[in-house]
Amino acid sequence: MINIILPVDFSDATEKLVEGAVKFAKEANGKICLIHVAPADIGFAIGDMGFQYFPEVEQNEIKQELMQLNNLEQRIIAQGIDCEHLLKQGVAGDIILEYAKDKSAGYIVMGSHGRSNMYDVFVGSLTKELTRRSHIPVLVIPIH
Repeated sequence: MINIILPVDFSDATEKLVEGAVKFAKEANGKICLIHVAPADIGFAIGDMGFQYFPEVEQNEIKQELMQLNNLEQRIIAQGIDCEHLLKQGVAGDIILEYAKDKSAGYIVMGSHGRSNMYDVFVGSLTKELTRRSHIPVLVIPIH
């Protein structure tokens, strides 16, 4: 069974991405390894006093994201696919590639959407980075 890394960001595109990854996992006899990388600066705000850290904001955000990961995992398992999840904070590209290496993954599945400039609108900046840096195949699912 091959491990398939599936980074999720809980955007509107997540549902279509998960649907494509499940289809691929069924065809490839794979296990989905969900990962969400939260920014390292959750809980920081800029105010009159400069940068301030609010641990309760960070804890609440992480708790919500873990619940979303758990829900996705259970929905994938209900479709007959083995699944596990991980939530980490930091630089997304680095953490995803490290996770893929740790899991001896065969594939990384990403979406084709992005948030900036025309190239990124179609490919996505993180997808672009991972296709450039990854030593394993990156399957890009069209999200539009």
